Amino acid sequence: MTSYAKSEKSYETIEIDAKAIKKAYDKRKKTKKFPTSISLSEDTVAELKVIAAKKGLPYQTLMRMLIVEGLEKLRKSA
Repeated sequence: MTSYAKSEKSYETIEIDAKAIKKAYDKRKKTKKFPTSISLSEDTVAELKVIAAKKGLPYQTLMRMLIVEGLEKLRKSA
């Protein structure tokens, strides 16, 4: 007999915080991303992919994080 996750008894007690979900949705909606393009060497992209995989992230997310962190450091040092 096939067992589906949605039929597990532990799912019957889950409470959903609609306000928290709405707040997270609104925050994400406000931080709309602007697509851009950047040319990187194959070696750089390969290294980003390896590091991202170790961290459990998509490599493009890792690139975005590195850029944002770099900007924060520049702002602090200026």
